[in-house]
Amino acid sequence: MYAVRESEGIGPVPAPAGNSPLADRLDGLLFFPVTAFDRDGGFDPGGYRHHLEARLADGPAAVFAACGTGEFPALAPAEYERCVAVAVAAAAGRVPVISGTGYGTALAREYAAAAERAGADGLLVLPPEGVDGGQEGLARHYEALAAGTGLDLILYQRGHLAFEPATVARLAEVPTVIGLKDGRGDLDLMLRIVSAVRTADRPDFRFFNGMPTAEMTQLAYRAIGVPLYSSAIFCFAPDLALAFHRAFDKEDTATLATLVDVFLRPYVELRRRRPGYAVSLVKAATRAAGHPVGTVRAPLAEPEPEHVRALRDLVDRAREVLA
Repeated sequence: MYAVRESEGIGPVPAPAGNSPLADRLDGLLFFPVTAFDRDGGFDPGGYRHHLEARLADGPAAVFAACGTGEFPALAPAEYERCVAVAVAAAAGRVPVISGTGYGTALAREYAAAAERAGADGLLVLPPEGVDGGQEGLARHYEALAAGTGLDLILYQRGHLAFEPATVARLAEVPTVIGLKDGRGDLDLMLRIVSAVRTADRPDFRFFNGMPTAEMTQLAYRAIGVPLYSSAIFCFAPDLALAFHRAFDKEDTATLATLVDVFLRPYVELRRRRPGYAVSLVKAATRAAGHPVGTVRAPLAEPEPEHVRALRDLVDRAREVLA
């Protein structure tokens, strides 16, 4: 197991609370924290724990550590394990911790082993990079990863990777493959995937909206059978993220429309101003909200200061309207 460092605020890894399967514990707002770096660009466990504990106090259903918003591709294996260990210690068994893994099969299994040592409850599996083996190759990749770890897996399609419905139905037969997160936004494909898994009789299989600002599209995703979503907004404006989630649960269409018109639509338009803003703008806004999380690592670049100010103005305006 990763060596405990009391100076980093990491205590013994606690046992998960209860005996519920992971899939049953993901029904709620899902927190995707940014990863904190210090002034020299190294992983900052203290800043990371500060960010985690502040947001955990707001009551998310799960923490997805070192995933896309957490700059997984920028983390070296050793600091990745430290990052997951800090998240597990901060969660203290209250909510599950799911961490990212990715790359080819061999590296994905190494990251999975590190996540197991750190005490994670499951893995969000980012797409393999650099090779296209077709649907058969994808299936073999995920089956091999499942065979090499005791952790539950959530598949993640985004970028170049798109699963065919039959491939997801095949992987849903693996007991530890518990869900699929979609970051492509192809609702026709997702509806066919949902149907294929339903026909395969996996009622416990979970579907997640993983678009960069998932709240913007979540009403459409729910209509096709995708009830869960990731929230990066929760990093820097937890009150707005929770207001949306409450309205979504209650089907409060008036509040949802207000949030879309006043905050979500202009935020998405701002986020599209520069490549990488789905992470770098979120991190800058989190830093501006008082969290010592540092800057992004290359190849991401820091957002323009006026864009950060514009986002803060949007948050303030949305709070005024909701009040």
